[in-house]
Amino acid sequence: MKRMLSRMVVASGLLLGSSVVSIAYAADIAVAKPDAAKGEQLYANGDAARGILACASCHGAAGNSTIPANPNLASQPHEYLVKQLNDFKSKDGKPAARRGAGGADSVMTTFAAPLTPADMQNIAYYLTQQPLDPKTAATASKEATMERGQHIWRGGLPDRKVPACAGCHSPNGAGVPGQYPRLAGQHPSYIADQLKLFRSGDRANSEPMHAIGDRMSDSDIAAVADYAAGLR
Repeated sequence: MKRMLSRMVVASGLLLGSSVVSIAYAADIAVAKPDAAKGEQLYANGDAARGILACASCHGAAGNSTIPANPNLASQPHEYLVKQLNDFKSKDGKPAARRGAGGADSVMTTFAAPLTPADMQNIAYYLTQQPLDPKTAATASKEATMERGQHIWRGGLPDRKVPACAGCHSPNGAGVPGQYPRLAGQHPSYIADQLKLFRSGDRANSEPMHAIGDRMSDSDIAAVADYAAGLR
């Protein structure tokens, strides 16, 4: 049992990153109980007076994005979404932990800047309750790489110490509430882009994922990203 738990810890940063919220971190962002109604209002309409743009303009109605560059947010774990929004923010004059290619600020750095801790909690709480729309969710489309993607998802790449994606994101890609994001139905190009950002270190909010991405080739990334998109 101890050996099994140890392996689970080693694998904890798989694919799109560990988002376990530490006690200290949770205390730092602690706010009143999240309000889904307020979250929906901000998500759908923004708040012009505070410079907050409507999230729906990029991420689609109820978090179901139809634009491959912008991820689906529906049904993502609440704690994971809060952490990512925080990681887009610059703190104490330092670059945000989540950056774009080449270390440039992500477009989300600007969008996240005016959000308060309560705003982030409310938006995340609203999104975690929204179902992934089967009509707009991404699917796998590359039959030629399906077997390779399935192999990486289920068994990893032991020779390169890449753990199985399913170990953290669950066999059906639904993720683990409070810890790891949902990848089922996510746009494959977005998954691939994030893995490459982890690999380059431009997305610096999960050291385990940097190490994992660094051991994967472009073809590995493309195969598993497409496979993950088709999971349900």
